[in-house]
Amino acid sequence: MGQFAISMPQLGESIAEATLLRLKVKPGEKVEMDQEVAEVETSKAVMSVTTSYGGVWKEWKATEGKSYAVGAVLGFVEVAGRKEEVSPKQNGTHEKKRHKKAGVKRVTSEESGGNGNGHRVTPTIQGLPVPARAAGASYLSPRMKARIEELGLHAADLAGLAPSGAKGRVTIEDFERFMADLEKQKLTPASSMRVAVADAMRRSWLRPLATVGRTAGMDALLAHRKKHPSKPGPTLYAVRALGIALAENSLPAGRLVGSRIVHPGSIDIAFAVEAEDGVLVPVLRKVNETTLDQLTALYAERMRQAKERKIPAEALGGSVAVVTNYGTFGLDWATPIPLPEQSLVLGLGAGKKVPEWDERTQSFCPRTLAPLTLSFDHRVIDGGAAGRLLARVAELLENPEKL
Repeated sequence: MGQFAISMPQLGESIAEATLLRLKVKPGEKVEMDQEVAEVETSKAVMSVTTSYGGVWKEWKATEGKSYAVGAVLGFVEVAGRKEEVSPKQNGTHEKKRHKKAGVKRVTSEESGGNGNGHRVTPTIQGLPVPARAAGASYLSPRMKARIEELGLHAADLAGLAPSGAKGRVTIEDFERFMADLEKQKLTPASSMRVAVADAMRRSWLRPLATVGRTAGMDALLAHRKKHPSKPGPTLYAVRALGIALAENSLPAGRLVGSRIVHPGSIDIAFAVEAEDGVLVPVLRKVNETTLDQLTALYAERMRQAKERKIPAEALGGSVAVVTNYGTFGLDWATPIPLPEQSLVLGLGAGKKVPEWDERTQSFCPRTLAPLTLSFDHRVIDGGAAGRLLARVAELLENPEKL
């Protein structure tokens, strides 16, 4: 009878760790090959861990509520008639050999902090775009940097810290006093999604971002939606309009890397879905090549998956822009921030019926108008190009039969 390890799988190209939510089998229970044995949560979704072997579940090495690095052993399954791959006495040797082949470094509980709160789990996949917990203040002494890094903090977390040193410098005493005062206040742990959103926004804000805005008439769109059997929402109309506009000129969706602009190979557009303590952005692929009718069912499915936090891997990452409908909150105007790997985010505000002057009839006529905003990386395009792109989106929204 052989004993085989089940490890934390690679759950995405930028995922270095995950929190164990639920253990779904108990020691002594029979398990089948590919059976779901645990549920884990990453910064993007809730995913499943399955066993590669059928047999009897031996034991768990992992605990619910704790974070584990990719490649960390979660538990063992016993398989009859198979040569033992990893035995309890051989765990260290065999795991290291197997992880070395896979490009994974084994992390002990001491190395990861031992408390399972996720703040000190070491990323184990080399060469991946895993966000580094780096400080970003204008000046930090080496001692201060070491202390901040030790606690898993960012310089941005210390924005409220009053300096007492020469020339406004924050001293280590200022920092320790600030941390001691924090401990006296009510503290709640931030979810993995909240931490991921915060990290993404910090990295996004390293770029010069700007926003342009205008209004778009929505009466034709609302009439078109009323006749459509699937009743697509305004967000999907905006996704399709942006996809067509970017297919005509992909430069605004490019990314500046060094002295070159990288154009997108496919017009894949994400849309923002509010989730508990954060935002998820499922992706619709090749929006410019997919009709509004074809997108409607897929959009509804992605929306359902996002609400359940079970977005499939093929619908995560790789998008060139995001559409967010902040009008659902009754907001007229907002300046959303593009994700770090994107240059654009299109925002849709609340539509309102307003009087508009009609030159033809020389009178005011009621018209439903909605604000549109386009936030963009100013290194890639300027206000003129952003304005033209937004005008094209508005034109398509006002002529929904072209979508």
